[in-house]
Amino acid sequence: MDDLKYQPVEHNHEEFLRKAMVNKEFKAGYEALGPKYALIRELLAARQRSGMTQEAVALKIGTSKSAISRLESGSKHTPSVATLRKYADAVGCELEIKLIKKKEPQKI
Repeated sequence: MDDLKYQPVEHNHEEFLRKAMVNKEFKAGYEALGPKYALIRELLAARQRSGMTQEAVALKIGTSKSAISRLESGSKHTPSVATLRKYADAVGCELEIKLIKKKEPQKI
């Protein structure tokens, strides 16, 4: 019966990324997803600060809990600005969108 006992697997995410970033294809894919994951982190942090559940946000916006779950998970579709604005309002935030000039590559 000991083989059925929960045994968590140790995982150091920073170490995993350090090793994985050596692979150029992995690095390019990971960096391409950066903005998407930044948005997800912002959504989750804002909802956490508000103290609201996904269900509470959904009720305030007039949608389903599963729609909020999909929004916060970064599912296949990209949310509209209108949806992001509703979400921000529901969790007591304002939506701010910026275009930031790309950094010039360093010359060696």
